[in-house]
Amino acid sequence: MIQAIGLTSNTRKEHPPAVDDVSFDAHAGRVTALLGAPDAGKTTALKLMLELQQGRGITYFRGRPLHRIAHPSREVGVVMGEVPGHPARTVRGQLRMLCAAVGVPVRRADEVLEVVGLVSLRDERLGTLSRGMDRRLGLASALLSDPHTLVLDDPADGLSPREARWLHGILRAHASQGGTVLFTTDDPKEAARTADRVVTLEQGRLVADQESADFARTRLRPRVVVRSPHAARLGALLTKEARTTQRSVEVVREEGNRLSVYGSTCADVGEAAFRNGILVHQLADEVGDMGSPSAQPSEAGEQVSGAEDERPSKDADESRTQEPRPAGAPAANGLSPLPPPIAVRHAPSPLRPLRYELRRSAGVGTGYLATVAVLVTSALLSVLLARMGHTPQARLLAAWPQELPLPPAALGAGLLGALAFGEEFRHPALATDRGTVPRRLGLLTAKLLVASATALLLAVLAVGCDLEMLYLVYGRELTSVPADWLSLGASWIGLVVGCAWAGVLAAGIFRSTAAGLAAVLAVPIVVVPLVQKVLQGPSVRTAAGFSERLRELVLVQWPFGGGRYLAAVVEVLVQPVGGALTLSLTALLCAYLLTTLRSRVR
Repeated sequence: MIQAIGLTSNTRKEHPPAVDDVSFDAHAGRVTALLGAPDAGKTTALKLMLELQQGRGITYFRGRPLHRIAHPSREVGVVMGEVPGHPARTVRGQLRMLCAAVGVPVRRADEVLEVVGLVSLRDERLGTLSRGMDRRLGLASALLSDPHTLVLDDPADGLSPREARWLHGILRAHASQGGTVLFTTDDPKEAARTADRVVTLEQGRLVADQESADFARTRLRPRVVVRSPHAARLGALLTKEARTTQRSVEVVREEGNRLSVYGSTCADVGEAAFRNGILVHQLADEVGDMGSPSAQPSEAGEQVSGAEDERPSKDADESRTQEPRPAGAPAANGLSPLPPPIAVRHAPSPLRPLRYELRRSAGVGTGYLATVAVLVTSALLSVLLARMGHTPQARLLAAWPQELPLPPAALGAGLLGALAFGEEFRHPALATDRGTVPRRLGLLTAKLLVASATALLLAVLAVGCDLEMLYLVYGRELTSVPADWLSLGASWIGLVVGCAWAGVLAAGIFRSTAAGLAAVLAVPIVVVPLVQKVLQGPSVRTAAGFSERLRELVLVQWPFGGGRYLAAVVEVLVQPVGGALTLSLTALLCAYLLTTLRSRVR
């Protein structure tokens, strides 16, 4: 059950709030429609309910507000707009990634794909999906964690009538199993035909909260739709006959050769056309909207409760749902349009964010293309530096000329780290239920681990490619390993991994890939000169010999030769770039933790 109490959006300047003191209930086992014109405030009301927008009021989902629910996606399935996924990711890859995020088995992705009829499109890219297929994928994402409540913003927008009937059949089946369904629409006939209760908004205010039968009786009236090449003449004759017989008949001329006749029947209109020799192409009964619920008809006889004939039964709605091949227990038509329920949910695992991050980073080709570009650039640059000469062996293997602030491998690691959070904010797959990318420490730890592994692999591959190119071009002359390879290797790995971490943290703070890459470049360009200036400035006492004393302090009785490796780490930290990178990472980590605490307080 959904209980929305006093929903009010924040005012902007002198404009009234888009939603003003809206309260209503959506009961379990029923379908509730939130009806209103395009600017009535329906979407704003949903955003306030889902805490996607700041305002006043509160919404309870089975007695708890959304921010008090440990796993919101298990309680509420949301479909708002297009699916927020990377255009290059496949349909199946998107769902498998979300399976890792919500903690359900990966086979759940295939189950919901079969339900929504996207099995044949599971290898298609998200950017190639049509409007209707994107809506199906959005519904599949909402059903993935088997939620109790479904909240959908204009789900039938852009769908064909057949697809809309299928969609409403899914919603009806979810409600029949005890779930709560709330969707918005601007079509009164759709609301009366598919919902059990209709909540009407007008200019941000609640104007009606009715059962669908009462809504149909007070808001809808029957009409006769006529298409004729002589529509104007037929309309004039019908109006004249209505005046003669003193009947309340309203004739409305619509676009083309169409007439809408209120207060009459198909038989009367057909007989009038036959008597006057007027050709008729179409003659049918329909149900039309009366307009605002506050507007009453001019004649009492115009209130005809004929919407029940237009509204199909629940069984009829479910029998039309035959497009996708459903899976699960049999229903009235022999097949259930819903995936099987999740009987056992696994306990929260620390590996869940790691699985999500691995599927997220491996699901698109951006990381692979960036890695190939870095390796090619590094190899060519090392060959060019060897040709020019006067380059130390260590910089030659790293392809790091004096003119560049960082080598290509470090820049590539920083870019891949920035993409980890930058793409998350650009295509927020985790934000459908809370509005922003979750700032959980588990997700940050997973991103740092994956970025570290990627950076380590990139560092090794870059040096290997450089050595191979130098050997192919110049022979064994330039492929000798330096004597102090251990300290140089620790410095190299620390630089590349540190740049990757800086990219991850900066992109998570500033919500942009460009900002993450800028933070990586700022370390050698801005932070290193500042650190050197501070250390070289005038002082009463100096820290000469600090590195030797620190080494003596920490290298006491380390077993298995651990002192050797720790000495290499100490040498990395006391270098200007190492110290500046450590300082930058500390500042970025503190800033990230502060923003995390701030978001939780909000």
